[in-house]
Amino acid sequence: MAAAQRLRRAWQGRGPLAWLLWPLSLPYGALSALRRQLYRRGLLRSERLPVPVIVVGNVIAGGAGKTPVTLAVVRHLQARGWRPGVISRGYGRRTQDCREALPGSSAAEVGDEPALIARATGAPVFVARRRLDAGRALLAAHPATDVIVCDDGLQHLALARDVEICVFNDEGIGNGFLLPAGPLREPWPRAVDLVLHTGPAPSSPAPQYPLARTLAPEAVDATGARVPLAALRGQPLHAVAAIARPQDFFAMLRARGLAPEREEALPDHYDFSSWQRLPDKRLRLICTEKDATKLWPAHPDALAVPLAVQIPPAFFDALDARLSSLSH
Repeated sequence: MAAAQRLRRAWQGRGPLAWLLWPLSLPYGALSALRRQLYRRGLLRSERLPVPVIVVGNVIAGGAGKTPVTLAVVRHLQARGWRPGVISRGYGRRTQDCREALPGSSAAEVGDEPALIARATGAPVFVARRRLDAGRALLAAHPATDVIVCDDGLQHLALARDVEICVFNDEGIGNGFLLPAGPLREPWPRAVDLVLHTGPAPSSPAPQYPLARTLAPEAVDATGARVPLAALRGQPLHAVAAIARPQDFFAMLRARGLAPEREEALPDHYDFSSWQRLPDKRLRLICTEKDATKLWPAHPDALAVPLAVQIPPAFFDALDARLSSLSH
């Protein structure tokens, strides 16, 4: 974790470590550009599904808040009368096949984020190594689905898409270097349809909208019992986060007036199979909603705090307009 944190700090400026790694970013950039050219010229084929496809992704390594945005987009589509389905690679799962993520699926079977999306939205969710396969399987199993939302996959060019939503956290594009010298998976700016950002707006010709992330006012355990966060103030807590930016979760807990006695940061998508809870029985376990899918089987009393995102109505207006234009 220390090495990862040092690298993330290096990505925020063009200091000695970033310049030391910069030569390694050149072949990475060349391969990325070549791959995109092969798709553009038709030497590699992008295949289209028979319904509109919305990709929610990012161009930076690590977490940018894609999954909460995916949840918000799915819920908006449902409220507008669409019948959305969600596809994902299912990062971190132990399986390799194409399968449906059900509300009761484990993270080991389908990945933590697909399990969360299935449970939170009730929409059909499929995972596969190739998102195109996931989309085909979803439509075969749920033929009433009329729009697909792809959680991540901005760089998965084998799947043709109709709307691209790029999400940035408050670090933006960092130092602007490609991996491993910087956080970028591909050069920015690049053509996308909509941009959401929690920090300063990144340079882009696409419409840009501010994104705010906060914790929901209540935590929930495996039984569905809800506990107001205000009721946890002053209580001894053990906060656990296995996400790309665990310190963000801890900071948001403190902003809500909570003061965990222990803050435990673990690698993103950590599976918790070998994790040991602290023996101090006073400490209530509190975690992210994503981590709860893996903690609850062994620790059903763990309190999961959902992450709420605030997105301007203008963003959804623009998304609706884009989808409307596809049917004309």
